[in-house]
Amino acid sequence: MPWEILRVPQLLLVLMLVLSPLEERLASWPAWSLPAPLARPGQADLIYPNWFEGRWMVRSHDRSGEQPDLEYPVRFVANGQGQVVGDRAFNAASIGHALLGEQLLAVRNDPRNPNRQLAELAGDQRLESTVVGRRSAVAEERFTADELALQVLHGPGDPRVSRVETLSDYRRIGPDRIEAEQRQASYGSPAQGLRAEARSSWHSSLVLERLGPPQWTPPPDP
Repeated sequence: MPWEILRVPQLLLVLMLVLSPLEERLASWPAWSLPAPLARPGQADLIYPNWFEGRWMVRSHDRSGEQPDLEYPVRFVANGQGQVVGDRAFNAASIGHALLGEQLLAVRNDPRNPNRQLAELAGDQRLESTVVGRRSAVAEERFTADELALQVLHGPGDPRVSRVETLSDYRRIGPDRIEAEQRQASYGSPAQGLRAEARSSWHSSLVLERLGPPQWTPPPDP
């Protein structure tokens, strides 16, 4: 019957309509482009589920096999409102040292904006990174976050400007273990146009294992 023939396309259409913006972004990988379905964060930080709080050792594996595996510590802390946020300067420094070694000298937060960090690099260079777009979602034992950062590399010569999008899809395996798939894409400067195709992309698998005792225990079922 004709209605039976149409059933599959209609089902696909329904699925497309019910996908969240983050799920659509994941489904479109690696064919990413800008603008992305991200809101401006202003000076609001990225809020994580309570089960992130504490110190973790991250093991990162590049799915392409082109980059070496990395291992570095990260930590998540409660802010003044009791919400869990990433220690951005510490985490950026940990990742940076794993990637760049002694080329990274220091990372500090902008005290006026939690979404802006400044990294001092060897060779009289300075990397300014500001989150300009964000979307996140929490569902049971899953947390997904997509952030777009504007990066400006200052140094000898003219500043070099780029945009980097990072979509992290975390799943809580247990109180002491989180696994994630992380996708990144690099775009050109906004001066070249707000619309842009990804110039390069990366896909990594992450494992976070807790260092020390859990900081948060979910309440028992009623």
